[in-house]
Amino acid sequence: MIPPNPSLVKYENPVLVSARPNKGKAAKQKGKLPPVDSKQAPTQTEDILNSILPPREWTEDGQLWVQYVSSTPATRLDVINLQEALDQRLQQRQARETGICPIREELYAQTFDELIRQVTINCAERGLLLLRVRDEIRMTIAAYQTLYESSIAFGMRKALMAEQRKAELETEIKNLETETKDLERQVQELRKKCDAIEKREADRRASDEAKHKEEVEFLKATNEKLKSSLEQLLSTPKGK
Repeated sequence: MIPPNPSLVKYENPVLVSARPNKGKAAKQKGKLPPVDSKQAPTQTEDILNSILPPREWTEDGQLWVQYVSSTPATRLDVINLQEALDQRLQQRQARETGICPIREELYAQTFDELIRQVTINCAERGLLLLRVRDEIRMTIAAYQTLYESSIAFGMRKALMAEQRKAELETEIKNLETETKDLERQVQELRKKCDAIEKREADRRASDEAKHKEEVEFLKATNEKLKSSLEQLLSTPKGK
């Protein structure tokens, strides 16, 4: 395990706990650090600090190291140095000034933890209250993050469903366009047939009318001849 990265939280100097930690004992003592002979028994404030900001542990060259959070009270100069260190880290790590930025979030979280440490040393109750505020903020951010991720997943599902529906509608549109073209072709063919039938019927009707007219003229002429012959017969004297 590599040593932890530098933090804006003020820690004491690392302490060597064990040269070769026993795996069996380490499993039993997980979460509880062995006492160091050179270190005095922790005070109530140090206990509260260790509960708020747990000590950092790491293994280097087979040696177990531990680093407790500092219990030294902060001065006005420490606060000014903290602000300058925050600005410097933000610039060095190229954190974004706006929007979502994990680097900026991490650095501001370290700054808030350092402020909690400073307040806890002066007033433990105030520090515990700030701890509640910090945990509530983290829980709210985690809830919003979960909501955001679920919203993204829901949006992706909707987008995929929309794409699938779009492909189905495009296929349906193509089928309908093909069907429409077939129906238009059938309409054109039926229209041509209707025009041919109308023309044929018009020609037949004209022909029938012409024949009927000829027959009427012929019958009229015949009737006139018969009428004239009848008149001649009636006008002839009976004695002759």
